[in-house]
Amino acid sequence: MNQFDPIKQLRAAERRAARPPEQRKRARITEAFFGRFAGLPLRERQARSLAYALLHTPVRTGGGPYLAGQLYTEYCGDLGGSDFDPRWRDFDCNYVAEQRARREIPGLAELTGADRDGKNPSWVTYASCAPGHVGWRYEWILESGVTGLLRRIGRSYRKADAEGREFLEGCRILLEAMLAWNDLHAKKLEKALRSCRTEVRRRELRAKLALVRRVPRYGARTFHEALQAFHFSYLATMFENPYGGNGPGRLDYFLWPYLERDLAAGRETVESATEKVAELFLRMHERNYCKDMGIETIMVAGSRPDGSSAFNPLSEIMVRVIMKLAVTTPHVYIRIPENPPPALLELAAEYLKDGHNMAQILSDRSIVPALVRGGVAPEDAAMYMCGGCMELSPQGMNCDLLFTGFFNVPKILELTLNGGICLNTGCRMLSGYRRTLEEFNSFEELYGAFLGNLKTTLGFTFRCMDLFSEEAARLRPAFLLSAQVSDCIERARNLNDGGARYNDYGSTPIGLPDAADSLYALKHAVFENEIAGKAGLLAALQNNFASDELLRLRLLELPKFGQGDPEADGMAARLFRDVCAIYDGFSNRFGGKVKPMLMSFVFSPIAGNALGASANGHKAGVPVAQGMTPHSSSMTRGIGTAMQSANRLDLGAAPGGVASMWDLSGGLTRLDVLQGLLCSFIATGGQIFQGNTTSVEELRAARRDPESYRHLIVRVGGFSAKFTALDPQLQDEIINRHRHCV
Repeated sequence: MNQFDPIKQLRAAERRAARPPEQRKRARITEAFFGRFAGLPLRERQARSLAYALLHTPVRTGGGPYLAGQLYTEYCGDLGGSDFDPRWRDFDCNYVAEQRARREIPGLAELTGADRDGKNPSWVTYASCAPGHVGWRYEWILESGVTGLLRRIGRSYRKADAEGREFLEGCRILLEAMLAWNDLHAKKLEKALRSCRTEVRRRELRAKLALVRRVPRYGARTFHEALQAFHFSYLATMFENPYGGNGPGRLDYFLWPYLERDLAAGRETVESATEKVAELFLRMHERNYCKDMGIETIMVAGSRPDGSSAFNPLSEIMVRVIMKLAVTTPHVYIRIPENPPPALLELAAEYLKDGHNMAQILSDRSIVPALVRGGVAPEDAAMYMCGGCMELSPQGMNCDLLFTGFFNVPKILELTLNGGICLNTGCRMLSGYRRTLEEFNSFEELYGAFLGNLKTTLGFTFRCMDLFSEEAARLRPAFLLSAQVSDCIERARNLNDGGARYNDYGSTPIGLPDAADSLYALKHAVFENEIAGKAGLLAALQNNFASDELLRLRLLELPKFGQGDPEADGMAARLFRDVCAIYDGFSNRFGGKVKPMLMSFVFSPIAGNALGASANGHKAGVPVAQGMTPHSSSMTRGIGTAMQSANRLDLGAAPGGVASMWDLSGGLTRLDVLQGLLCSFIATGGQIFQGNTTSVEELRAARRDPESYRHLIVRVGGFSAKFTALDPQLQDEIINRHRHCV
């Protein structure tokens, strides 16, 4: 066995990543697309240009003793990207779709909230979509190699129409390019072997050469071969699709059968397997070095399609490796099956306590039924993964418009109260809407107007998603990714052209707890108990409570979601249900849904900055709540009460996932207490548990002296990142979150 020091390897990987070889991906694609392949039909032109760029990317065979191949992140939009060369404008999916959205959805432009200075302090949503946030079926390459995929393409080609044949031919070109790029690695290894003089190095080179001669061309026979086959599929697929959130998903599930056989045959030990997993994780970290928000997620444990536990020794190896390395790529999350073994619950609690704030725990008991309720077959739902932060989909079965932006729900309430005009800028953001709080005779009338505005404006964004889907199908065929997504080969269409088994989109309605607290305050303080008059409250909001501090304090003292008050929690449940119903009422161009995904990512302070003063007693600019966690200022009755309020919602109505954030300190960070909290969270129906255990004092010290705390990792909102690299507003939001303690 090689002498493998993971920390030494980590430092070496970071040194390489700090000065990676120039890949020139954009330049090579542009050269090929507008030069040597300019006269070809569009589909072949796209495929051959990407293949050309891959085959002219530097070949790296070193970096560690076990795996060959390395690429570095070079995000370049769709193919080359119009921001790189104006000739791409007619071929850049995002650019073309954004132009169409501006022309075809005039109401959308107002919601982006640009003020008279061209800044954007008051946005409701975005007029663009983010591709990515899905996984792929790399297990097909593990099982039968690229040659197996090529055989499937050949069978489908004979039955396909002309358009389908163009797509399948593109898949063939890219898959053969993957093999040709692999062969370049073999040639480089052969050359290195001829000149090598040390026996240890010769053994390493011979082992790598044997790997690349076998995989990914043919199916893997051993754990080592399966790791190498996955690694090459990962590199090539991410080269074509360098989008945030794309990741390996259920890696332990697909690799365990190979390791299980090797352990039984004595070809591997737990120690040797751990070293190989560590090198794979280091390669992923090196590829994404200093890019915390790429969020390439690995899901461990969870359920098999028959519902039984899939927890295995490789699951634990992966968790312990990432704990030791303390890097932010990959993100490793734990799925808890219906009947979890005690060892898995113990591991999850340990990960929450000592995992450098990288843990995220997901409950199959709540999530799998939610996916089924959202239209996913039970056996597919059991194979769910997180694409990035927490965007749920069955692995390798969904189109990649699964995460298409954020929508600021409390901003719509603000506009409903203020005649469609932004409190921050004075700009009109809702065309044709003029009513103010003073003109409503009842809370139900106000609530109906708010829901109407919400439905209209969300409809703009849903229509925008369809436009992006149309242009993605035409201009971003994603040949490699589509070839590894269920049903694309058989349907002879790419994953955004009706090829994927599920054509569901996803988006994130932000700030529902904030909006619910404001709605309850309006109902209680204005329409029922006359704590505040309509004109007086509206004036206070317009003046940011400048001369109405007593009123603001009275509003703050009203019951809030998360305090166990039946009416306040009931308002949150009503709003949650109604927002999910708006999402569920929309069908996209393929009959799929838009799934609400309740999280906040980095947008908690950004969404807060967009808000004026709110009826819940918050002044302008207060960060909104994390996902469906009660607002930090509202969690005054302890974590048990807050958790019950959050999990009492009908979470099954949100098949995209519902994240919650529980920052802990003191006695709550003990292993036994953490395990109890986690079991309670699962038993009460929670979906996704995350949080920080680092003390506020340490975070403040890191603000004062960032050089001494470069290592410090925090949980942001669905992902973890180096604290000192975060925007100061995000740092403040994390520091100021409510800390639950005993």
